[in-house]
Amino acid sequence: MEGVGSGPVAKSWGKMTKNLTTIGFDADDTLWQNERFFQLTQDRFAELLADHAEKDHLADRLLAAERRNIGHYGFGIKGFVLSMIETALEVTDNRVPGEVIAQLIAAGQEMLSHPIELLPHAQEAVEAAAATHRVLLITKGDLLDQERKLAQSGLGDLFHGVEIVSDKTRPVYEAIFARHGAGADRGLMVGNSMKSDVVPMIDAGGWGIYVPGSLNWALEHAEAPVDSARYREIRDLSGLAPILQAIG
Repeated sequence: MEGVGSGPVAKSWGKMTKNLTTIGFDADDTLWQNERFFQLTQDRFAELLADHAEKDHLADRLLAAERRNIGHYGFGIKGFVLSMIETALEVTDNRVPGEVIAQLIAAGQEMLSHPIELLPHAQEAVEAAAATHRVLLITKGDLLDQERKLAQSGLGDLFHGVEIVSDKTRPVYEAIFARHGAGADRGLMVGNSMKSDVVPMIDAGGWGIYVPGSLNWALEHAEAPVDSARYREIRDLSGLAPILQAIG
């Protein structure tokens, strides 16, 4: 999906700097809370199946199911719920009570309607970047859920473009930054996932800015590209503006 922002900040782009033309922002756990709700639901999952499996063993089985199922369901809450149901069937030898399945479905529906909580400095960081660069929201996951979160965040009009993709890879970044800017080598991606936001963007020739989240999904782990001159790590989004100014 691609959308174009139409608010006053989005329209203000035009003070183009020499080296960077386009800034991409990840959404979940970069601009707003997300992983915390997955962890809370997983804790509830462990409680429901406490008579059938230890919490750590259950977490390992669920992670294995998520890894297997990404190719089928993609990223997001719906795939997570289906993986919980599959794991519940596995650890109970297909004897999981229907009430447990019903509670897992209800937990997923609650996640899909949870209010958005912006992370510190998120709005200020996007506003500042949009004043001097073309800014994009680049996120992966379920289309309807990501659209809902963006609409509720109040940030939609700050972006010049929105890309909701099935995965974040080097070719995906190359295509997005060619379409919205002057190519990935003049683009920068900001996000909390080393695997999805930083490494593939640097592989594409751009800048990757890592903003560690308080909670990180195990499947998003990757080694930091510390030898790359285009890698930076900041504590939170308040540290982005000085980097943009330094790059020029």
